[in-house]
Amino acid sequence: MALPPSLLIRTAKTIWTLLWRTMMSQMAPSDQGGAYQRPKSVFCDRIPSEKFPASTQRYRLIVGMGCPWAHRTLIVRAIKGLDSAIAITVVSPSGDEGCWIFDQPSKQDSLDCRTMPQFYAKAQLGYQGRATVPVLWDSQTNTIVNNESSEIIEILNAAFNNWATQPNLELYPVELRSDIDQWNKRIYSAVNNGVYRCGFAQTQAAYEAACNDLFETLDVIDTTLATSRYLCGSSITLADIRLFTTLIRFDVAYYGLFKCNRRRISEYEHLSGYLRDIYQLPGVAKTCDVDAIKRDYFGNLFPLNPGGIIPLGPDLESMTVPHRRGT
Repeated sequence: MALPPSLLIRTAKTIWTLLWRTMMSQMAPSDQGGAYQRPKSVFCDRIPSEKFPASTQRYRLIVGMGCPWAHRTLIVRAIKGLDSAIAITVVSPSGDEGCWIFDQPSKQDSLDCRTMPQFYAKAQLGYQGRATVPVLWDSQTNTIVNNESSEIIEILNAAFNNWATQPNLELYPVELRSDIDQWNKRIYSAVNNGVYRCGFAQTQAAYEAACNDLFETLDVIDTTLATSRYLCGSSITLADIRLFTTLIRFDVAYYGLFKCNRRRISEYEHLSGYLRDIYQLPGVAKTCDVDAIKRDYFGNLFPLNPGGIIPLGPDLESMTVPHRRGT
């Protein structure tokens, strides 16, 4: 005898809610109010230092093409012209294993790793933390230098100018650091991490608070960009790069999957042109892999998209429309 529909529905909802909360507690830890809390990075060394001197072809970036935090490092590497100085290894997320997998089993530097947890464990004996990207890796000492994206992009901006093709491009100028830091602080909480606070919220109140904060901040940024080409004036800075990697994923993934659907970035008069402006800078477009973005978010975040169906659109064709934001 078939179960009554109402009993079947209640049972399915109870089981799914229990499983969903269990998976979310591992993937996206939250506070008592159900708000997502991003764990801190562990490896925070700098270049240059006595242990890690600046050098070409010694360091390597390990990145995921769909990851916004790793994307920051790829953009700085590209626009500074560090392709020949800093090598790249690409990893991809596995929805079944719940970790990053090397696209090709990594035998470089005698690591012979298939997954990022294996990589971290060999880099630091007994490591039990999150095996995240990006990673700045020292191939000489077989050590992780840094796995905090905001610090890695500062390193890439300043430490390798002797080998950069654009050494005079300063993305963190001393005279603007106070403004850059203020923007970074606000954008990280409300936008970069804010979209995750929306998508990974486990209560209605936590979601609404994050969503309101996100769109209030986007409104402020749009108003600022009405009279300024970039966040801190006429030149691009690290603050713009940190914002860009969230914006380029917004309409593609966060708008639908993370319930950030009050307004698309394409609907903002100034933010949309600003997004195209940065996308059209030399070297940036090749770092933007929209297929990887959709595959990584819709195909691997099982608790948010159990069916695993990957949407066909949107693409990034609109990013090639003239931005008309100055030269």
